[in-house]
Amino acid sequence: MSAVSDDSLAREGGAPADWPGKLGGRFVVFDGPDGSGKSTQFRRLVGLAEAAGVTVCEVREPGGTHIGEEIRKVLLDAQHEEEAPIDLRCEMLLFMASRAQLIAQRVRPALARGELVLADRFISSTLAYQGAGGGLPVEEIIAVGKVALQECWPDLVVVFDVDAATARARMNPLLRGQEFDTDQDRMESKGDAFHRKVRQGYLDQATNDPGHYLVVDARGEEDEVYGRMCAGLAERVKQFTDKG
Repeated sequence: MSAVSDDSLAREGGAPADWPGKLGGRFVVFDGPDGSGKSTQFRRLVGLAEAAGVTVCEVREPGGTHIGEEIRKVLLDAQHEEEAPIDLRCEMLLFMASRAQLIAQRVRPALARGELVLADRFISSTLAYQGAGGGLPVEEIIAVGKVALQECWPDLVVVFDVDAATARARMNPLLRGQEFDTDQDRMESKGDAFHRKVRQGYLDQATNDPGHYLVVDARGEEDEVYGRMCAGLAERVKQFTDKG
């Protein structure tokens, strides 16, 4: 991390200084292809929001609850591919089941308390991975999503966009080995062609719904990406405020 403080970087480019303090009561998702660096920026935004006095409810997908974490083990364990591949619709429904529990148990209560809900992946991942990557119709995913989310959709999805070569260079098998007995989880091991489709799926979502998506160029050094993210978030927070 740079010797320059996160707070100073967050103000670069003329961004208003008080935008992090206005994130309370919002539901923001960080998403993007594997290796995009979103988890690093997630931690930095948590720190920035908390320093501004905002209580942050951090959740991850799949997971975030006891039920969700059990589903996560099934979904990401690469051994399932060797024994009997999970059917694509079953995969999508498992993600949605984890999501429904997360909404009921953690997201809605946190929003009601005025907290910032910051999610590491959400339905945008399902649209990219099982939809664009796997071939499930978007209409099917959205229909099931409406049942699972019960109108609790994110205020904003921040997509960290990277090319395949950059993403591959950032992925660390040593970290993966701490969770599963393999160098890659089941999603990461699907191959370059699949991940190109996933990346395009994210970009298509942003093109089709620009009011709820922010695409951040995630190439370059960590502080560069952080500055771009903060500039984009500052503008979106202003839009939230203007809408009341």
